[in-house]
Amino acid sequence: MATSRKKIETISEYIAMFPKDARGILEELRATIRKSTPKAEETIGYGIPTFKTNGRNLVHFAAFKNHIGFYPTPSAIVAFKKELTSYKQTKGAIQFPIDNPIPFDLVKRIVEFRVRENETRKK
Repeated sequence: MATSRKKIETISEYIAMFPKDARGILEELRATIRKSTPKAEETIGYGIPTFKTNGRNLVHFAAFKNHIGFYPTPSAIVAFKKELTSYKQTKGAIQFPIDNPIPFDLVKRIVEFRVRENETRKK
């Protein structure tokens, strides 16, 4: 994937760095997250696309040569453990292979879970 020394300031700039096929996946992922939480703030955190609600990180995503990294926090990975068994995971990350369809419906449900979680923490 493309890299740049220029500081990335927007999700659009981040997505624009990648080849057309990866850009399409990233745009669809961004749109899925946006539909799930229309009031979320888009930003760059840790050098990657980040969505925030109530001043707290909600989810992050990033593109790599062989996968799309999705970072919904450890609590979401635990909550969706059964549905994530076919994907490589770490404590706070899920890897969606770039050559397989991204499970956008699952992403939507994970984002909605994180929104509820952030709302609960707000109270």
